[in-house]
Amino acid sequence: MSKNYRAELVGAFGNPIDENPTGVMEEAAFAAKGLNFRYLTVKVEKDDLEAAMNGVKAFNMKGINLTIPHKVNVLKYLDELSEAASIIGAVNMVVNKDGKLWGENTDGKGFLISLKNEGVSVEGKQVVILGAGGAARAIGVECALAGAKKIIIVNRNRERGEELAGLISDKTAAACEYVEWNSSYQVADGTDIFINATCIGLYPDVNSKPDVDYDTVKPGMAVSDVVFNDPNTLFLQEAAKRGAHTINGLGMLVNQGALNFTLWTGVEAPVDVMVDTLKKEFGL
Repeated sequence: MSKNYRAELVGAFGNPIDENPTGVMEEAAFAAKGLNFRYLTVKVEKDDLEAAMNGVKAFNMKGINLTIPHKVNVLKYLDELSEAASIIGAVNMVVNKDGKLWGENTDGKGFLISLKNEGVSVEGKQVVILGAGGAARAIGVECALAGAKKIIIVNRNRERGEELAGLISDKTAAACEYVEWNSSYQVADGTDIFINATCIGLYPDVNSKPDVDYDTVKPGMAVSDVVFNDPNTLFLQEAAKRGAHTINGLGMLVNQGALNFTLWTGVEAPVDVMVDTLKKEFGL
C-alpha cells in the first residue's frame, strides 16, 4: 500500500505575525484528532496579498486565516462570502472549496462565546467599542445581531467610525452612534460592556494602553480586550483596578480558532486541548 506524505495545509497571513500563537493551538488540535494537517504562519506584506491568495489555490491549501492588515483587503480576492461576512465587510478566515475561496468572519462569533463563557450577555446592554477596523466591525455587528440595545463606536478616524456606526444602524435593530476619539476617552454613562478592539498593547508594544480616562470605568462593568499577546494588557489591568470584570483576548482567540478548525476539517474542535495549549504557551 502506498503512503501519503502530503499534509493538508492551512495557516495565517499577516504582518506583524511572528508572535501569533494560533499555529501552536491549531497544530495541537490536529494532533489530538489524528489529522494530518499543518498550520503555516506566514508574513505577508500588504502589497503582496493578491500573490499570497493565489498561492492558497496553487498549493491546494484547505484555507487560511487573515489578520492585520488583510481582513478587509482580502475581500476582492474571494469568490463567495458568508452572510455575516458580507454584512461585516471583513473576513478573518477562508475555506478553499475546490478552488473557490469562501470567506467567513468568526472573530465576532468567537468573541461572543468568550463573553458567554464568563457569564456575560450582550442582550439589552450598552456596548462601547474602541476602534473601527476588522475586529471592531465583526464584534460590533455580532453584538448587534445578538440583541445589544445600543452600541457606541469610538474611533480617531471619523470616516471609518461613522461608516461602521451607519452599517450597524442600517443592517441591524441596534441603535448605534459614533464618538470621535480626539482626547482621553471618557466611558459613556450606562455602559455595560467596554471593549478594546484596537491593536494597542499587542506585542511588542506591551507598555501601551488605549487613551482612556480609566476612572470612568465603573465597578461591575465587563471590560474585554481583543489583544492576546500579552493577554494581561495594561488596558485590562487598569480596568481591574476599578473593579471591572475583565476578559482577556485568549477566549476570543480559542473560540474563533475552534470554529475555523471545524470549517476546515469538518471535525468538532477539541476546545479543551486548544485552551490548555495556549495557557501553557503564555505560562498561565
